[in-house]
Amino acid sequence: MKNTDSTKVDTVRLQNMSRAFIGSASLFAAIDLELFTCVAEGDNTVGKFAVRAGITEVNSDRLMTMCAASGLLHWHSDHFENEEDVQRFLVKGEKSYAAAWLTFTRPAWDNWGKLTEKLANPEPATVIGSYETMTVEAARRYHEATASVGFGSGRRFAKQVDLSSATKMMDLGGGSGAYSIVAAQHYPGLKAVVFDLPPVVEITKEFISKHRVEEQVSTQAGDFTRDDFPADCDLAIMASNLPQYNSQIIGQVIGKAFDALLPGGEMHLIGEMLDDDRAGPLDAAIWGLYETMSNSTGMTHTRADCVSYFRQAGFTDIQVHEFIPGILVRVCGKK
Repeated sequence: MKNTDSTKVDTVRLQNMSRAFIGSASLFAAIDLELFTCVAEGDNTVGKFAVRAGITEVNSDRLMTMCAASGLLHWHSDHFENEEDVQRFLVKGEKSYAAAWLTFTRPAWDNWGKLTEKLANPEPATVIGSYETMTVEAARRYHEATASVGFGSGRRFAKQVDLSSATKMMDLGGGSGAYSIVAAQHYPGLKAVVFDLPPVVEITKEFISKHRVEEQVSTQAGDFTRDDFPADCDLAIMASNLPQYNSQIIGQVIGKAFDALLPGGEMHLIGEMLDDDRAGPLDAAIWGLYETMSNSTGMTHTRADCVSYFRQAGFTDIQVHEFIPGILVRVCGKK
């Protein structure tokens, strides 16, 4: 972007980007040491937190100062307090505790330092990269981490979209089954099938049992890029797995959904989509680049791309809605 004022161009923005990993490391350390829980429970000074965490006072001061400078804590009179979002999502025991989700990408920490080599990887990419060899235990770790935000998104979907006329839903790549479980809870007459990889649906069954919706929600093991879709559905959703696939695969999946849906059915694609000027949002770009880590063929898609997939499949009345501003977009269409 061209500088249009008289302010001299400097390196501050670039320096901040080059050191961004320090902020991530600080957040992870604070979560590990339960800093925000300690603050909420009254161990909210450098000395008190040092004793609680078993670290030196100087290191306690360093970490708390960094968290305050990062906007995670603030100083009040003679002690630290959590910022509102930290209090809600990073204090153990709170219903909305989301540390598992916020540390979800941490296992890839070392690999991100090798991004240059990853981008030059001579090995041919596979459709879903490392997901092809996912074990049941890996699926459990993955979906226990993502479930907290998944169920929040499922509740948002159930509030945004009237499903009262739907009878059976296919949930493509549904993972924990969050969307299906929440939809079943809101609409007692609705049946749902979570269609995901064989190791994943073993974990889906655990979530279904936990939420006691076995009478409404079932599973189907398979790869939706290759296998037949559930039958007799008048509703299809595909949520939060868009960047894991390239444009050809997404087009094929949406085409298969159109063919499988009953006449009058509808599909909702919820995912991280770029604005059509490709200038953001950043989250969509991050998840597209993240696919480099697993050597998949996945990529970032624009809103216009997704509309075109729906149009090519034969859907009509195609609409684009903000789902979670800056994070997720919902594209829908009718058969």
